[in-house]
Amino acid sequence: MNEVSTETRSVVVEREFPHPPEKVWRALTRPHLIGEWLMKTDFRPVVDHRFDFRFDWGTVDCRVLEVDPHKTLTYTWVSGDLNTVVTWTLTPSETGVRLRMEQSGSRPDQPRYFGGAKAGWPAFLDNLEQVLTLMG
Repeated sequence: MNEVSTETRSVVVEREFPHPPEKVWRALTRPHLIGEWLMKTDFRPVVDHRFDFRFDWGTVDCRVLEVDPHKTLTYTWVSGDLNTVVTWTLTPSETGVRLRMEQSGSRPDQPRYFGGAKAGWPAFLDNLEQVLTLMG
């Protein structure tokens, strides 16, 4: 009997930023700022809004699932046969905010996507850190 595994994997990246949650939220939700640290997009922080991320290797189709300003942002992340969910969680800390990004739903038979996410998200968060610093 050949069973299909329903097990999925997640990539989680957490960072502490010396900025208030409102500032980090702006960088996560304003299209011109998202374009500076992640990819070009027509994102809007409105539940059910469909948007995409555009990069030289193609596009990622997305739909906003949850918006809790300054706290949580969740959207789908679909590219080819990859169908995942990205959740951003902002938690105030003594020095600013703890940002947690989780991309969940990667299947074990998709090692290329999983590897790409594991390598890509830390680099994107490095870019985010630079954008936050430049925002002043």
